[in-house]
Amino acid sequence: MHNSQNQLTEINKNIESRIKELNYKDYNPKIIAVSKTFNEDKIKPLIEFGHRDFGENRVQEAYEKWSNIKDNKIKLHLIGKLQTNKVKIAVSLFDFIHSLDNEKLANKIAEEQKKVKRNLKIFIQVNFGDEKQKSGIAPKYIENFYNYCKKNLNLDVIGTMCLPPYAENPEPFFKQLGEINQSLKLNELSMGMSEDYLTAIKYRSTYLRIGSKIFGKRN
Repeated sequence: MHNSQNQLTEINKNIESRIKELNYKDYNPKIIAVSKTFNEDKIKPLIEFGHRDFGENRVQEAYEKWSNIKDNKIKLHLIGKLQTNKVKIAVSLFDFIHSLDNEKLANKIAEEQKKVKRNLKIFIQVNFGDEKQKSGIAPKYIENFYNYCKKNLNLDVIGTMCLPPYAENPEPFFKQLGEINQSLKLNELSMGMSEDYLTAIKYRSTYLRIGSKIFGKRN
């Protein structure tokens, strides 16, 4: 068994026991294996193992890497910032976008999707710490932005996503994101990474973005 397969099996076990511990019913979060900076040799063993959800941060890198290995079963998630000039490639390649964070970008995605007749599943990125260096919509503007995406652009917004402020306890942010989701009646939550995915499970995250815990340290 390849090391990444071992790691994934281990993570799945941890998730299962955490869910049992919390006594959650009908709850089955998905793991996005964040393969950014890792090459095909690292990814292929996981595909052979039956894993189907992969995450990338950069559109260009993802395009070069996945164009020849992606099939219909593989779901590709863009979890990094999306520049408007990269929307065309992103819409043709990805199945999910986790980082929608402004109207200009929303308009561009809607426009490209019409052209190629694709309908990506989209998360709105929420910025809690009002961190200047981080993307995302401030919580107070979420409802308006969501309505705009849904009603004006007909985007398939399925949930919200956050990156909690670095070095802070993520728990209050996970809790808050869950509350935002409920208020918008959305089902999917993209939160939790290698360090805090077990905490994210407590708040019923449905997509866990796990990279280094599966693939090892990045160079």
